[in-house]
Amino acid sequence: MPQNELPSSQRRTFLTVLLAGLGTALAAMAAWPLLRYLSPRDRGDADAKVTLARDKVPVGGAKFIDFRGRPAVVLQPKPGEFVALTAVCTHLGCIVKWVNAKQEFLCPCHGGRFSSSGQVLGGPPPKPLESFNVKLDGDKLVIG
Repeated sequence: MPQNELPSSQRRTFLTVLLAGLGTALAAMAAWPLLRYLSPRDRGDADAKVTLARDKVPVGGAKFIDFRGRPAVVLQPKPGEFVALTAVCTHLGCIVKWVNAKQEFLCPCHGGRFSSSGQVLGGPPPKPLESFNVKLDGDKLVIG
């Protein structure tokens, strides 16, 4: 047997260890997104407030913002009346879209529909969108 050749049992052991390591790495890469999906997300600072200029929210329109680390939306259904809601669908967590022509939210994933106040109008969502307090402070809105 030449000096640089290993016995077949050592080769087999080396290949087994190599394949086991590769399989473990692939399993971890596949499991990570699943674990992130199933684990609760950080809600951010629960007492955090967001300040927004009042003129950034058009009458009958929506302004999407980041609130406590999650997407949210501020609406002005009527002049001087403001509503703040989470932009995360209560069905599977997709981000809802504002349909200006219908004055409602639509979830692009499964067709869930929500009113401008966050109530479920149709589709699979089990509960309304979470709402947040909105206070007027001069020409600014304070959300939270």
